[in-house]
Amino acid sequence: MAVQQVLPLNGVAAEPHAQYRGDHLLISGLIESGSKVLDVGCGDGDLLQLLESRGIDGRGVELSREGVNRCVAKGLAVVQGDADTDLVNYPDDAFDYVILSQTLQATRQPKTVLENLLRIGRSAIVTFPNFGFWRMRLQLLIGGHMPRTENLPATWYDTPNIHFCTIKDFVQLCDEIGVKMERSWALDVYGRPLRLNLPWWFWNMFGEQGVFLLSRAGKHR
Repeated sequence: MAVQQVLPLNGVAAEPHAQYRGDHLLISGLIESGSKVLDVGCGDGDLLQLLESRGIDGRGVELSREGVNRCVAKGLAVVQGDADTDLVNYPDDAFDYVILSQTLQATRQPKTVLENLLRIGRSAIVTFPNFGFWRMRLQLLIGGHMPRTENLPATWYDTPNIHFCTIKDFVQLCDEIGVKMERSWALDVYGRPLRLNLPWWFWNMFGEQGVFLLSRAGKHR
């Protein structure tokens, strides 16, 4: 399946800004004002702040106590929780969108987490670092060591990431569990969507990050 570059709902492709990550800007452009959103693995709350500035009702779940404290200090509605164990406690269709940004690879059961996202939300937005990116491949091929990039700076022995995947892997998982890909993007090293409309293997090679807007198959947003 091809990964297509599609403009956000406002008709303008997201461009990086000094204050926000490229994937955060892209995500915020997909969500309508007034929507109810859960950000799983919300970190310091930067995305939630951006969403709130656009009239979106955002809530967050964060594993680290330090992250929760920083979010609460910003006035954000964030609770401490683990995506692997605590999402089962949320009711079906509780949110319009559930976001998992740069967190999927750090979960112990990514397939189960993805299924819960689409049970809790009418739609899910998932972003992750693409382990098939050409720089990753080159470090493995030439250097013979686990890759490190600006997006994945930790060494193999202290990284929180335990389930690396490629864009191709994620597309296959979506097919396996019956997830519909409403829209999809690959971002370059600057967080900008690749603009060429080429087959998935191109994005799997040249996209540093994957961004997917998902829904349950047969379900309309």
